[in-house]
Amino acid sequence: MSTSRPTAEDLSWVLAPLLELAGVQHALIATGDGLVEGASPGLDRASAERVAAMTATLHAAARAFTTAFTNDERPQLAQTVVESAEGFAVVVPAGQNTSLALFASPDTQLGNIAYQMQVQVAALARVMNAPAREPDAADLP
Repeated sequence: MSTSRPTAEDLSWVLAPLLELAGVQHALIATGDGLVEGASPGLDRASAERVAAMTATLHAAARAFTTAFTNDERPQLAQTVVESAEGFAVVVPAGQNTSLALFASPDTQLGNIAYQMQVQVAALARVMNAPAREPDAADLP
């Protein structure tokens, strides 16, 4: 049987370890054009779509902001963090045209969260870049 790239429903395993971290309230995987690829259970569909659109916008603004300072037209962002009285919004690139975003309470351990996000991005990259499995001879009719 041939397998293909995971679907949005398959991506919940990326978010699960993040949602177990103290202070993390929501997490989401979004495309570069603002579509939801996966969202934590606590986000309803409308909220997830709004967050995905804002994730794409924030990431694009961070790239433009970096370009304005550096004149590098294709800066490689490591993470974008927005701190507010309500907590932290963190966005990290998660492969080509994909971002991982989460929201955590203000008393969270941001370093631990940033590290775990990178661990999950690396795991996601391994899965998304794995070639499709060829059919086994036993699977053929």
